[in-house]
Amino acid sequence: MIKIYHNNRCSKSRCGLEILEKSGKDFEVVKYLENVPTAKDLKNIIKLLRIKPIDLVRKNESIWKDNFKNKDLNDAEIITAMIENPKLIERPIVINGNKAVIGRPPELILDII
Repeated sequence: MIKIYHNNRCSKSRCGLEILEKSGKDFEVVKYLENVPTAKDLKNIIKLLRIKPIDLVRKNESIWKDNFKNKDLNDAEIITAMIENPKLIERPIVINGNKAVIGRPPELILDII
């Protein structure tokens, strides 16, 4: 089943959700600010996206700028930062089987559904 990691306050995430709704396919919505992914979940998402943990971080968030920017963090520390501050996780993330995409722009979601 398709899964979207969603934040309703984000316009790109709302657009991504709309794309899934219009597709007519079944999908699950994960409100990741309320149901924070585990380290195992994030590692799996990062693997499916074929990126490094730092590439999943929203670097313009004040939390990042104030607490983590210019620090030499390893992958585990970056994942921990995202778990402790889920607002740092890029959004929306859509997973379909063994394919995943960050919906920026949201139209990228069409490539995997």
